[in-house]
Parts: sequence; C-alpha cells; structure tokens
Amino acid sequence: MKPAPVIPNARKNLRVAAIAGSAALVMVGLAYAAVPLYSMFCKATGFGGTTQRADAAPETATDKFITIRFDANTAGSLGWNFHPVQPVMKVKIGEQNMAHYSATNTSGKAVTGTAVFNVSPAEAGAYFNKIQCFCFTEQTLKPGESADLPVDFFVDPAILDDPDSKSISEITLSYTFFPVDKPDAVSAVAQQPPKQDTN
Repeated sequence: MKPAPVIPNARKNLRVAAIAGSAALVMVGLAYAAVPLYSMFCKATGFGGTTQRADAAPETATDKFITIRFDANTAGSLGWNFHPVQPVMKVKIGEQNMAHYSATNTSGKAVTGTAVFNVSPAEAGAYFNKIQCFCFTEQTLKPGESADLPVDFFVDPAILDDPDSKSISEITLSYTFFPVDKPDAVSAVAQQPPKQDTN
C-alpha cells in the first residue's frame, strides 16, 4: 500500500509549528539573558539608581557641595539591627569620603546576610561612585555580634555638566540586608564565642 500523500495544508502546518517552536526557544533564551544584560546596562548607565564602581576619586574635588543621606533596611526574618552610623553627610563633589553602617545580630543564632543597594534619585546613579562597599558580600554574625560596614565613595564632578542631574542637591544611598541560607557557615561560627565590635 502506498503512503498517503502529504497534502499542502499539512506541510504548511508543519512549517508554522517549526517556526513557532523556534520562536519559543529564542524567547526562552532571551529571558535567561535579560537579567545579566539588564544588569550590565544598569551598571554602565546608572539606570534605575545603580551606582558605579571606581578605583579612586578624582585628584581634585570641586568647590560644590552635595548632601548624601544613608538609609538602612532589613528583611523581617533577618533578626539584625542595621543602621547608618552617620545618617547625613555634606560632601564636596569629586571628594573621596567614607561612611559607616553598623549591623548587630539581635537573634539567638548565627545569621548570614547580604545587602543590595539603590541610589535615589535614579538619575544620580550614573555619578555616585563606590570605591569599596559591603554590598553583595556575605556577612555572618554570631548572636550579639556587631560589625562595622564601611562605604568608600565619591560623587563624579560630571554630574555638574548633566542638564538632567546638575540641579540635584541631595542623594540617598539605601541598603537592604536579606538573609542567606548558609547552614554550614552558620553552624561553624556558632561554635565560637560572640565578640562585640569596638569601633
């Protein structure tokens, strides 16, 4: 018996199905690539309040001042007291400065946390440069232990040449700590006696 001939409509349906399947695979691939690509875009442009990274501040600062406010937040399940040591600083644009946050584990167990950050207004993100910070670095604190968390930063003088940003007189740097599930690390430090930060 001869096989039934493939009718034109069946060929057309197979072609449409193949195209749709390929499009779906491409969309899945783009979805996975979107996060790192978006992250790279934000870091390059400061979009959404993403700060910049730098090795050093400019050699000379301007005579213009800007106010920096420091904000601290924690996820409810973290069990830490987290706050800026100095909530407000008035700094020269282009000058290197250091701010300090303090974190204390007020829970009865060792806890590991990591911080994310944001700058507002969002337009200032392209000009707020961090030389050193504790963001994205896991911090493990034993019960009652405290840690000093420094942020080394400067505001790029180029902010004064940007028509959309030169009128900004105040920038807020905000950190939020979230718990990290690290049972092995937490178990290891839990065996050691707690110590208080003396800074």
